[in-house]
Amino acid sequence: MKQIAIIGSGNLAEALARAVAAADGLRLVQLFARNAARGGEVAALARTEWTDDPRRLARADLYLIAVSDRAVGEVAARLPIPDGAAVAHTAGSVPLAALPERFARRGVFYPMQTFTRGREVDFGEIPVFIEASSPALCDELEAFARRLSRTVIRSDSAQRAKVHLAAVFACNFANRMYALGERIARDAGLDFGVLKPLVTETAAKARDARSPLDVQTGPAARHDAATLERHLALLADDPEMQELYSKISQNIWETSKRT
Repeated sequence: MKQIAIIGSGNLAEALARAVAAADGLRLVQLFARNAARGGEVAALARTEWTDDPRRLARADLYLIAVSDRAVGEVAARLPIPDGAAVAHTAGSVPLAALPERFARRGVFYPMQTFTRGREVDFGEIPVFIEASSPALCDELEAFARRLSRTVIRSDSAQRAKVHLAAVFACNFANRMYALGERIARDAGLDFGVLKPLVTETAAKARDARSPLDVQTGPAARHDAATLERHLALLADDPEMQELYSKISQNIWETSKRT
């Protein structure tokens, strides 16, 4: 798998295109994207050609489908991908079976990371979860993945779905908590900058610890009822935030009692 085509122009497609273009022994032959402006932008970043015309789809050894979860099957079905080529989608929670059965060589290439437009990432640090329709293809897909990442894990669709769920809690939900913290800080006349050292140290402790459970702190962990009540009083005008605070605090307390 040396000739690679990427289908899509979103945040993951951009990061993947850059990584493939920079990898030794690989050639990004084309980017296919329906969004003309974004397709041209991503192709320029990766120094490759692009097209939005299925009739001009380039021949490749591997077609990586980096589109929204709901579009994986539809996009794969309507593209004239040559017989014999490998096709892999990049979605964490979408099963291998979402790819049409007409592809004898189908797989999954899921990089577990958060991607943002214009923000470069070190792809070598990203765990990549792979799955394939045959052991032979899995070997090929792993060899390809190891050109991009130092951590490649074979994973079936059921395990990968749980990994994706874990990532949502650890990334998307955690970031939502940062945003809510920012909102409360702004109510106090401060900006998010005052919380950044705390965010950095919290993430570093969780990363370095045996388990995040070992470094849990705060009033809920020590069952500081007086502080919890004061915080709930400050949220009296926002019942939704009160409920969220109560549920998370209760979960921390119940978990801390068992550790």
